[in-house]
Amino acid sequence: MSSGLRRSLNARFRRAAAAPLPAGTRALRDDAFDYWKAHHLMQRAGFGGTPDEVRELTSLGLDGAIARLVRFDGVPAEPADGGFDPDIMQPISPEQRRAYRQAQQRGDEEAVSAFRRRRQQSQRADRQQLRAIRRWWLERLVGTPRPLEEKMTLFWHGHFATGYRAIEDSWHMERQIALFREHALGDFKRLTHRIIRDPAMLEYLNNDRNVARRPNENLARELMELFTLGEGHYTEDDIKAGARALTGYHFRDNDFAFNARQHDTGQKTILGQTDAYDGGGFVDLLLGHPACARFVALKLYRHFVADVSDDWDLLDSSTRHVVDQLAKLLRDEHYELKPVLTRLFKSRHFYDFGVVGKQIKSPVQVVVGTIHQTHAPLRNDRALATALRGMGQQLFEPPSVAGWSGGRSWINTSTLFMRQNTCAYLLTGTIPGRQFSRGDVQYDPRPLLAGFEDRGAKAVVDGLCDAMLGHHVGADRREPLSRFMQEREKGVTADSLVALLLLITAMPEYQLC
Repeated sequence: MSSGLRRSLNARFRRAAAAPLPAGTRALRDDAFDYWKAHHLMQRAGFGGTPDEVRELTSLGLDGAIARLVRFDGVPAEPADGGFDPDIMQPISPEQRRAYRQAQQRGDEEAVSAFRRRRQQSQRADRQQLRAIRRWWLERLVGTPRPLEEKMTLFWHGHFATGYRAIEDSWHMERQIALFREHALGDFKRLTHRIIRDPAMLEYLNNDRNVARRPNENLARELMELFTLGEGHYTEDDIKAGARALTGYHFRDNDFAFNARQHDTGQKTILGQTDAYDGGGFVDLLLGHPACARFVALKLYRHFVADVSDDWDLLDSSTRHVVDQLAKLLRDEHYELKPVLTRLFKSRHFYDFGVVGKQIKSPVQVVVGTIHQTHAPLRNDRALATALRGMGQQLFEPPSVAGWSGGRSWINTSTLFMRQNTCAYLLTGTIPGRQFSRGDVQYDPRPLLAGFEDRGAKAVVDGLCDAMLGHHVGADRREPLSRFMQEREKGVTADSLVALLLLITAMPEYQLC
C-alpha cells in the first residue's frame, strides 16, 4: 500500500511540474471565486474547513473571504495563554548556589542529593507541563476561529526554530510561541528584533554565553543563513562581526537582560557597512539587504503555494516572477505580511490547476485537519505525541535550527504507514497492535451528514469526498467507495461511515491539499 501511495503521489507531482503556471500575481476575477477555490483557500491558509465553513467563506466573495482570514482582528481571540506556571525551572538563587557548593566542599552527600532531587523534580514537572502546553496548542489549532493566525504561528515555529530538549524550560517555549502568534501576520522586522531578545532563542543558540572577550557566533550565523538572507550573501567576517554586535544579549530567568559590561562597543564592519553596531543595528542591516525580502518571500511561497527548491537558480521563470513580485511588495510595505499574503491569496497563480491539491500535508495538518473536518475527538496525549513524532513533526521539537524541511521529506514508507494509522486512531481510538481505550470516547460521524438532503450511498460518498479531498478526485476514484457503501447491509450507519472515512483517509489524495 505504501509503495502504491508513493507512486501515486509522485505521478501527481510530475503532472503538476509539467503544467505551466500563470505568471505574476494578477488577481483572480471575483466572479471566478467559487466553492472549490474557497475550499483550496481554507486548506492552504488554514487546516481545511467543513462544508458549512467553506460555503460561508464562498458567500463573502474573494475580497471578503481573504479579509476574513488575513485581517482577523475583528474575530474574537482565544485566551493568550493556558495559565501555565512560569517558575517551574526558576534558576537557583546565589544563596542556594553557595549552599550547594559548601555542601560539596564539606562532603555532605545528603544535602547534595537533596539539591539534585529538587532539580530532578522540577525537570519532571516541566516535562509534564510541556505535554499540557502541547495539548493546549493542538486544541487551539483545531478549534481556532483564526486559522491563518495559527498556521503562521506554526510557520514561524519552523522558521525561527528552537527545541525543548536543548532549552528544558516549557515556559520559555510557550512564550516563544505566544511571540510568534503576536506577530503572526504582523511586521517581520519587528519579529526579528524581538527574536534576538527571546530567552528560548538566546538559550538555544548559546547567546547567553556570548561575551565581548569570547564572542559566540551561533545566533549571528543563523540570523544570516536561516532567518534573513540565506547562504551566499555574507562572509565569515560578517558572522564574526555580527556575533560581536550580539554580545551581552542575555536573559535572566524569564526575561531578556542586556549585559552592558559584556557588550562589545567597538566598531564592526558588517555587509560592507561600519559602525558600533549592537544587535538592533545588526538586524536592521540584514533586513536592508536586497536578499532578505526575496528570502522571506520564497519561504512564504514554499509554505503556501508549492514545494519548490530553495535554490533560486533551480526555479522556473514563473515562480521567480511571482516571488520577486511578493518580495518587492514586502519591501514596499516595510515587511508587513498582511498585504503580501493578501496579494498571494488573491492571485490566479495561487488557484491554478498546477497548485491545487498538489502540496503534501504536514503531519500537524494531517492531525488537525482530520479532527477539524470530521469532528473526531482529540485523543490520548501520549499517543498523539508518538504519532506526530513518528510522522516527523513533533511540536516544540524541530529536528534542528533549520526547522522542518517539509514537502516530499514528509513522505516515506514509514511516515505513510504512520499517517494511515494516525487517522485510524483519531477515528476509532485504536492503533493496530495497541489500544488506547482509557479516556478515549466513541466517535459518531453521523452529524457530518446534517446538511445532506440525499443520504444514499453515492451522495454520501460524493459529499464526504468533496469535503475531505476536493473536487479534483474523479468518479473513477469514488466508484469503489460508493460500491463499498452500497454493499453495507444496514446502509449508512455510524459504523459504515467510520469505515468510509477510514478508506478516504487512506487514499493518496488525502495526503495532499
